[in-house]
Amino acid sequence: MPTVVVMDVSLSMTRPVSLDGSEEFQRKNLAVHGLNMLFEHMASNYRLEFTALMAFSSLWELLVPFTRDYNALQEALSSLEDYDKTCVESALHGVSNVVQQEWGSACPCQVVLVTDGSLGIGKGSLRHSLQTLKQRGDDKKFPLPFPFPTKLFIMCIANAEELQMTDAMDNLEELLRLSGEDGQIFTMEGPLCMKSVQTMFGKLIDLAYSPFHAVLHCGNLSSDVQVFPRPEPVIMDEEVEPMPRTVSTDLEIVGFIEIADIASPPVISRHLVLPIAVNKDVDEVGTGATDELEEEPSASQMAGKSPNFCVLLHGSLKVEGMVALVQLGAEWFGMLYSQADSKKKSNLMMSLFEPGPEPLPWLGKISHLGPISEAADNPYGEDDSKSPFPVQPPVKRSYAQNVTVWIKASGLQTDVQKILRNARKLPDKTQTFYKELNRLRKAALAFGFWELLKGVADLLERECTMLPDSAHPDAAFQLSHAAQQLKLASTGDSQYAAFDHNIAPMHTDFSS
Repeated sequence: MPTVVVMDVSLSMTRPVSLDGSEEFQRKNLAVHGLNMLFEHMASNYRLEFTALMAFSSLWELLVPFTRDYNALQEALSSLEDYDKTCVESALHGVSNVVQQEWGSACPCQVVLVTDGSLGIGKGSLRHSLQTLKQRGDDKKFPLPFPFPTKLFIMCIANAEELQMTDAMDNLEELLRLSGEDGQIFTMEGPLCMKSVQTMFGKLIDLAYSPFHAVLHCGNLSSDVQVFPRPEPVIMDEEVEPMPRTVSTDLEIVGFIEIADIASPPVISRHLVLPIAVNKDVDEVGTGATDELEEEPSASQMAGKSPNFCVLLHGSLKVEGMVALVQLGAEWFGMLYSQADSKKKSNLMMSLFEPGPEPLPWLGKISHLGPISEAADNPYGEDDSKSPFPVQPPVKRSYAQNVTVWIKASGLQTDVQKILRNARKLPDKTQTFYKELNRLRKAALAFGFWELLKGVADLLERECTMLPDSAHPDAAFQLSHAAQQLKLASTGDSQYAAFDHNIAPMHTDFSS
């Protein structure tokens, strides 16, 4: 989970604070001290996480792009300059741009906003931004909520009493609410001094940057591991009395399964799993993810020449093309697998399934799975020509007939290719063409897969332009008509996207 640190360098951050009654420091100096403490902690415990540093006043500037070099981040902090007034909205726009350019809109990100709680003055101030939220056009929308999952932590170089004397705290709380309320506002306790700022950043570290240590077990083998980022508690909404579920520190591998059988399962989150103690000899045959940990002074020395099960597991999963099913807690499972970052480097990853005994319907209950050796016959066949999955229900339900399900990409590709084959045989295959087209249309509408309708419409239009001169004129009319109806359905308009509606062939008359 990458982190963006956003540092306020406006003039209000240069306000002096008295330390020990003699030496004077600026609020900016306290902020830099706190951030150095955070970076030192991340350099020791979160070396594989990417962090970027931004500065802002009325404008924003990316000082250090996403990096794992915490020395570069600390050097940039030591050379900060002072600028003009505070404009938080400008900084948030900058965060949105930087994160989307580097990670897209699917990667969760943590944003640490360091400021003195000053809202700015006049137009561009946070107060003005929040007051004008409902009077904006689409081209000037407020940047929150971000288009990617976010945790926003606001670090105030001020105490709560100072912020409550004005409406600063109310505006910061509204800012947190707009971001999705996933985060927290931190203030300094007592006088503004080095000890107070250390305490405040220590609370942030405990909440968001404390490492997750666990023990990975497989039979008689085990390995101490560290999981990045720290798994968050999960609350299941459908429970009568929802209780947060946390990942156990004892991770038990319950079995192995082929990647083709696990397919692309729905997961809650993905995490990087690293062995805590590795050495160069072990790493050369194991995961590239540990390359960057070779310089750890204590871990590498503690490992000595002893082999590491975590590295062995990663290499085995990578070579055999399998995943390991791992138990995270009571009726909660996940999977361990090898994921390549590049051609030469791969990592051991852990994905968390939704809590429950049957997170993947096509596998059935995880507790009912067992080793092949216990089966009367090999469920995969003698030559691996078949698979026991998906598990068929014992009773064939009448309403489960002829349902289109796309578990694998190959199934969707087959259905699209079937439509195109019939399209090239129009008008002889008109009825079959529209039958397959309507089947795909209904499935796409049921899944909310609007992009599929638009994509197939584009394919039909392309087929229309590629018709040979000898083609029947009715073919072009039918292809254009079908493409137009799919485009109308892809808009989601209830007039054209009704589930029970079928696209009928276009009536033409070429008898003359």
